Amino acid sequence: MRVPAPAFLLLLALLPLPCPRAAPMEGPLTDRELAVRYLQRYGYLTATNPGGQMELEAPLKAMQKQLGLPETGELDAPTLTAMRAPRCGVPDVGGYTTFPGRPTWDHTDLTYRVVNYSPDLDVASIDDAFTRAFGMWSNVAPLTFTRQEQGDVDILIGFGSQNHGDGYPFDGQYGVLAHAFAPGTNSISGDAHFDEDELWTQGGGNGFSLFIVAAHEFGHSLGLDHSSIQGALMYPTYAYQANLQLHSDDVAGIQDLYGQRAGPQSDSGRLARKRGQSSQQSPLPIH
Repeated sequence: MRVPAPAFLLLLALLPLPCPRAAPMEGPLTDRELAVRYLQRYGYLTATNPGGQMELEAPLKAMQKQLGLPETGELDAPTLTAMRAPRCGVPDVGGYTTFPGRPTWDHTDLTYRVVNYSPDLDVASIDDAFTRAFGMWSNVAPLTFTRQEQGDVDILIGFGSQNHGDGYPFDGQYGVLAHAFAPGTNSISGDAHFDEDELWTQGGGNGFSLFIVAAHEFGHSLGLDHSSIQGALMYPTYAYQANLQLHSDDVAGIQDLYGQRAGPQSDSGRLARKRGQSSQQSPLPIH
C-alpha cells in the first residue's frame, strides 16, 4: 500500500511563521547546500544535483513569493533566515490551497484518539490544547470532534522522535515541528504527529505552543494545504500569537471544503482512535 506523504509545519510560526532559532544540521552547511536541501524538501526544486546559481533562481523566487519575501532569486539574508526558521514539514503551495484531488472526510462528526503524551506538559494541558485546536475549525465549519478511547477513530494523534514509524522521520530539535496526513482511506490518513524532540509549551517562551502547532496540523488533517498568506494559520512557518484567531484565508479554505457552520457552535472538541488502526501506518504526513 502506498503511504501518502505528510504535510509538515516549519513553524516560523502550521505554519507557516518566522522563528529565530535555526534548524539543526548534521554538520556545517554552506548557504548553497542549505538552500538546495530546503528547496528540494519543500517542493521547489526537483533536480538532485542542480548546477549554477541560474538553476536556483526560479525555485528561489517561487519560495520567496510563497513566504512573502522580496523576489530576488538570490540567497539574501531574509531568504536564509526563513530557511533556518522552524516550520511545518508539509511542502509549500500558494494561496489557501487544498491537497491534490481535494480530499475531505465523507462525514463531519469526526473522532480522534491521543495515543501517547509528551512529558513536557501534563495530560490535562495536552488534552486541552488539542480540544481548543479542533475548536478553531469547528467554530467556522460544520464539523464536530469527539474523543474516543476505544474502537476505530478518524484521527490518531501522537508524539514521536526521529524515525517514529510512518516513514517520515523527524529531524531533531527545531526544523520540522510536526506533520499531519490528509483525509483518505489509509490507516494513517488524517493522523497528526508531533516531534518529541521539541519543547512543547502552553504559551510562548522558549518552546513551541502545542495549541498553535496542533491547530495548524489539524488543518492538514481536514484537507487544507499551506497558505501563502502571512498571518494565516496555515502559513508554513511558526510564529507565536497570544490570542490566536483564524485568518479570513483559513476560514475561506475550510469553508470551501465543508461549507459554513449553521447556528451556534456545538461541542468544539473531542479526540479518539482510528478505524481498524494498527501500529504500522502507511500514508505520508504534511508539515
